[in-house]
Amino acid sequence: MLISELHSEQKGLLSKLVLLEEFIFDSEHAELKAIKNIIASCQLAIVATESALERAEQLINTLFIDELLLDTHRIFYSPQAYQIERSLEYRSIAPSVKAVIIRHIIEACDFDCDLTLLAGKIMVRIVCDDVYAIIFDPVTGESLNLSEFDVLMDDVEDPEQLQPDTLPHQELITLYLTGLKNEFMKAARFNDALKCVDILLAFQPNDPFERRDRGFLLHQLDCFKVAVDDYKYFVQQCPKDPAAQLLKIQLEQITIADTVLH
Repeated sequence: MLISELHSEQKGLLSKLVLLEEFIFDSEHAELKAIKNIIASCQLAIVATESALERAEQLINTLFIDELLLDTHRIFYSPQAYQIERSLEYRSIAPSVKAVIIRHIIEACDFDCDLTLLAGKIMVRIVCDDVYAIIFDPVTGESLNLSEFDVLMDDVEDPEQLQPDTLPHQELITLYLTGLKNEFMKAARFNDALKCVDILLAFQPNDPFERRDRGFLLHQLDCFKVAVDDYKYFVQQCPKDPAAQLLKIQLEQITIADTVLH
């Protein structure tokens, strides 16, 4: 049921993140009061501005200055940063979640808005009119200008990586689940990380790296007899990967007769 909802074209991205949050964190339905309050504040801030470009700029300023969404990029985000209302409360929001929240707010303010991936970074694009659009970083609020775009172009080998195409829902959800899975693993919350991996594998059942991670998580949960199939699959699919070479040695040495099967 969850997977079919995540594939649904009728559901918006924010609704899909709510579903994921309910499943992974075993939480109740989010009321999203904080987002509704920000929407009301933003609508009030731009109501008297006529120019579409000026309204868009005022909206971005309201979001990042007045509503205190201004932040800096971090190496690590806690699992709490992937929960919509809790992350907003502490103003510590994972980029994938923040991009979806901002897009929802902008669309509620009657702008066309989408998310795009530029050089591996999630960006928000707000369409002002037929002539102008603003692409900005959802973490810092900084807009991308032409000179910065040229710098990005110099840093990538494939220019197609810089085409600001709309980020598909499934790709954004994959970024969300991967980031959250990694944070759960760092916190040794293996059962929660396993929930993320199960959904990722529902999207891509033969992904060897997700199979490897599922094997690791099952191993940590004393289910090595089940994990061994995932380990073997990863070794077969990615034999040159350093992790595969280590796993191959372990698989040859470890006996599984006495492991626990859950």
